[in-house]
Amino acid sequence: MKPPIIFRFVLAAALISVTAILLQARTRNEVIPPHLPLSSFPAQLANWDSTEIVQDKQTLEVLGPGDFLERVYQDPNGKSPYVDIFLAYFPSQRAGETPHSPQHCLPGAGWNPEENVRVTLSQPGHGPFPANRYVIAKGDERRLVLYWFWAHDRGVASEYWAKFYLVKDAIRMNRSDGSLVRLVTPMFPGETADAAQHRILPFTSAVVPLLDDYIPR
Repeated sequence: MKPPIIFRFVLAAALISVTAILLQARTRNEVIPPHLPLSSFPAQLANWDSTEIVQDKQTLEVLGPGDFLERVYQDPNGKSPYVDIFLAYFPSQRAGETPHSPQHCLPGAGWNPEENVRVTLSQPGHGPFPANRYVIAKGDERRLVLYWFWAHDRGVASEYWAKFYLVKDAIRMNRSDGSLVRLVTPMFPGETADAAQHRILPFTSAVVPLLDDYIPR
């Protein structure tokens, strides 16, 4: 049985606090490798053109210091629903600024969870890594959400493991940078989560090989 949402929220908050304390204890100058700004992320992926969504001031204040990008990519043939991609990169997480799990914010926006499972993404040129598959609903609308935490060419699904690796990498490499990758697509009426995931896998395969240019390995 999965722990209640409030328990997971409290546990996540506690982990963030402990992580921040441990990172602040590291007094060496932090290493932040060069990387491309997210604004230069390709506007066309898998032949899909995109429209950028500008984050409002309130959202940016919640996210904290970092580099953020949200774009909506459209199928040029009009056969598939759009894919909304959100990238959040934090060059330093020593002050407690860390990626926020979509599971904490989407219910607050009126979306109700229908499914929450772990899946494995196998991408060309990269070893398999775990991701979260989250199905949400609002009225008659259903959406598939795929998201994972990405740092140093490593993808993890668990925010708790992300915190573990954050401390480990800070000690080993004197780095605390990391990111969140989130993809959202509307689901056809009656479409299964497996079918929706399969439908956007070609798009996902276009995203993953680019990540190391913007979230340095």
